[in-house]
Amino acid sequence: MISIHAFASIFAIIFFAGAAEAASPLVTYVFGDSLTEVGNNNFLNSLARSDYPWYGLDYNGGQPTGRFTNGRTIGDIISSKLGIPSPPPYLSLSQDDDRLLQGVNYASGGAGILNDTGLYFIQRLSFDDQIQNFNRTKMAIRRKIGDEKANIHCNEALYFIGIGSNDYVNNFLQPFLADGQQYTHDEFLSLLLSTLEQQFTRLYQLGARKMVVHGLGPLGCIPSQRVKSRKGQCLKRVNQWVQHFNSKLQILAITLNKTLPNAHFLFADTYPVVLDLITNPSTYGFKVSNTSCCNVDTSIGGLCLPNSKVCKNRNEYVFWDAFHPSDAANAVLAHKLFSSLFPSSSSSSSSSPTPSPLPSR
Repeated sequence: MISIHAFASIFAIIFFAGAAEAASPLVTYVFGDSLTEVGNNNFLNSLARSDYPWYGLDYNGGQPTGRFTNGRTIGDIISSKLGIPSPPPYLSLSQDDDRLLQGVNYASGGAGILNDTGLYFIQRLSFDDQIQNFNRTKMAIRRKIGDEKANIHCNEALYFIGIGSNDYVNNFLQPFLADGQQYTHDEFLSLLLSTLEQQFTRLYQLGARKMVVHGLGPLGCIPSQRVKSRKGQCLKRVNQWVQHFNSKLQILAITLNKTLPNAHFLFADTYPVVLDLITNPSTYGFKVSNTSCCNVDTSIGGLCLPNSKVCKNRNEYVFWDAFHPSDAANAVLAHKLFSSLFPSSSSSSSSSPTPSPLPSR
């Protein structure tokens, strides 16, 4: 399994070499689920939403924005450190908006690799839906700057993809849904990977070249899964399944790099980093990692509803609700990733981080 430091070194080389060649501003397109969503579900008739009071409590303005945490996502924090705005939700933009050229977030709470994942949320943007919305974005960009420049733009952009958690938590692990009854885990894993291969190939065909693919975290240790243990412990079998998924996802990324010309799929194994934060919270200044700051009811979804009670010491909790990290936890994880990408940056307040020197080419 590639370490986060090895991933960061490769990422820095490819990204900064490409950026230098393109001589263009950094543009990012984000795909994923509630861990990276910034408000798309606010525009949908969805049960997977976070436009409730308490969400956004520690975000700028103190109001809910559609982020599934009390403050910022990891993507928000890294964007801020890089000195670029966090990409806006796709559904908040019109098709002639110039901001389409500056990066877009397509992520949607409840989304999965499979189209039937999260079905009971009514509406959500599956990974297929998000890819189709990126296709619409590219068509809009083509109308603005022409085919050749649009292709270059898409080739040089960065694509962050974090998907798959819901395929387990809100699909395979739900006893009342068909997939958990129909498939063994090996069969389900094969379905996920074959579907992902088609989806990644579709993104490639649309012009994506530099794709950072995030592995899954230790889902067996999130509060919604711990409550299934008699002693509130991590679910070992679930974590084993996740590690198996991550291993296969890494192999897929390597394979696609060999078969798709000029493709740069980078697998980011964040599993050990998140697991260490959960199992050794005091190392990072936290006191509680086995339950959430917001007193949620896992029997009705595990989200932080308006009538929920919120802990007073929010910075001491790793989790905000039954599924999602707190702003403080996201800050730790973002700092680890950022420090790996920009080791010469002395502090998080640096406005112009400098990457490691690139090897001569």
